Amino acid sequence: MRVAIGSDHGGFSLKAAILKRLKERNIEVTDHGSYSTDAVDYPDVAVSVGKDVAEGKADFGILMCRTGIGMSITANKLPGIRAALCDSVDLARLSREHNDANILTMAGGTSPVKATKIVRVFLETKFSGVDRHRRRVKKIHRLTGL
Repeated sequence: MRVAIGSDHGGFSLKAAILKRLKERNIEVTDHGSYSTDAVDYPDVAVSVGKDVAEGKADFGILMCRTGIGMSITANKLPGIRAALCDSVDLARLSREHNDANILTMAGGTSPVKATKIVRVFLETKFSGVDRHRRRVKKIHRLTGL
């Protein structure tokens, strides 16, 4: 499994904790920044991670900013991306089972323990493939010309 990860300054600390956990699990990770708490523009990081996922260089993406909202909005502008802002294990599971989400976004203030659980469930949950969910994901793709 290959994961692209990124944050702005507001998600830097959480990204560092998640990055450590992913590496402990021997998951291949590409870090798209930020690399400190110095201010950066979250759209730049979201596009970088989103392109890796859309181009198949990564199976999944994980993005963090102060709220997770800006990253989610930006990533969802890219064709082929289905980014989901999740603040619970249940939402992470449902975003994968029902929406085949390929990027997880989280608020930077999420506790590392909770975020680690959310990430684990997001990465381990498979898309259900149920007809109604498959049909809906196809409709989403048609909006971006895929």
